[in-house]
Amino acid sequence: MSNREETAVFAGGCFWCMVQPFDEKPGIISVRSGYTGGHVPNPTYEQVCSHTTGHTEAVKIVFNPAVISYAELVQIYWHQTDPTDAMGQFQDRGDNYRPVIFVNGPEQRKIAEESKRKLEKSGEFNQPIVTSIEDIAPFYEAEEYHQEFYKKDSARYEMEENQGRNQFKKKHWEK
Repeated sequence: MSNREETAVFAGGCFWCMVQPFDEKPGIISVRSGYTGGHVPNPTYEQVCSHTTGHTEAVKIVFNPAVISYAELVQIYWHQTDPTDAMGQFQDRGDNYRPVIFVNGPEQRKIAEESKRKLEKSGEFNQPIVTSIEDIAPFYEAEEYHQEFYKKDSARYEMEENQGRNQFKKKHWEK
């Protein structure tokens, strides 16, 4: 087994709800919540929420590709988001919640674009797939209280998760 590490960065609504689905998979080394895609260095949560920095909430996943592939991570990602909503996810509204796959090189871009085309052709959704695929940008880790939120405040995490994300997943992915 390879000890090589790779990085994947995904944005899909509140980062609190994006950690757990990846964190529990074999081959995942770490999942960190943070901000990316903006123009202000080292933004705070309050700055990102003000919609003035251009950042989106995202997760940075370090993984062992000998155990879990980037393609598998992209598949997990699709099942955590509404790929038809460009201006937020579920109850989370605004550009800082937009769905983006941030690719780290041509191989990740190829895999992400191929996966998106496959999803578009699947007929699963009756609206266009609007998740963007963008080059990786500087990633700034969120404040520590945001890290592993699903473990720190499980009741609030469940409330956030259940408000729209789970209903959407049941409607579109769990048939």
